[in-house]
Amino acid sequence: MDKNLYLSSLFGGGMAGMAVDMSLFPLDTLKTRLQAPQGFRQAGAFRGIYKGIGPQIIGSAPQAALFFCTYEAVKNFASPLVHTSALPVVYMVGASLGEIVACLVRVPMEVVKQRRQVSHHSVVQITLAAYRNEGFMGLYRGFGSTVIREIPFSFIQLPILEYLKQVYSRKLNNSEVLNSLQVANCGAVAGGIAAAVTTPLDVVKTRIMLAERNQGTALKYADVWMSVYQSKGFNGFFAGIVPRVMWITIGGYIFFGMYDYSKAFCQTTLLANPSSSSN
Repeated sequence: MDKNLYLSSLFGGGMAGMAVDMSLFPLDTLKTRLQAPQGFRQAGAFRGIYKGIGPQIIGSAPQAALFFCTYEAVKNFASPLVHTSALPVVYMVGASLGEIVACLVRVPMEVVKQRRQVSHHSVVQITLAAYRNEGFMGLYRGFGSTVIREIPFSFIQLPILEYLKQVYSRKLNNSEVLNSLQVANCGAVAGGIAAAVTTPLDVVKTRIMLAERNQGTALKYADVWMSVYQSKGFNGFFAGIVPRVMWITIGGYIFFGMYDYSKAFCQTTLLANPSSSSN
């Protein structure tokens, strides 16, 4: 059963990641351009809103699969060991560890994707430039700021999601597991709330990823915060909040709905064909 859980989490996470990233990519592009230091118009405005989709296609399924496999593993192992009042802590820890693991795949793809979204250079040129300027670690620019963004996001999103699922189930007087559409509704609300609260962290992360060492721009986390405030004021920390909240609200609906459906489908298939999971 544990093996089936991990396999279904990998499959469900991969399908969910692909579904969200491919369907909502234009909103991600607009959000990135609104947060770019050169401004929305100079970053490309509404032109070429699918630029950078190549790296996203490569990275979306693995990172989502790694996140959910880690999250479900922690949740499955720790939940029986703690009191129900401590379950939100389990969700937070599981989500945080999941995000750190996922960032090993996410960050290089995000660096290339975001630079592609705001420039005229090809994916190959951007990748080679990052490697020439900073070596292999150039592709991991913004790893720390991404983790700093993702952990608070998950701290907010996953406990809210699990809470809403419990409330939803009680309201429907349903002792059974929610169906995928009901899980999707919970995911949309949880994602939208988390997206709005963590937008300042996303702005700083985007600025760091877009900067290159030879450009002479601020690269340290605290310096970027100060740079945003000096150039844009307090409102600068909420640049792109509308497409970000729209993207993650709709994405939360698709992501968690698709994850729940794909995971259940995979588990049903594995249970129906137990020999396939042992090969």
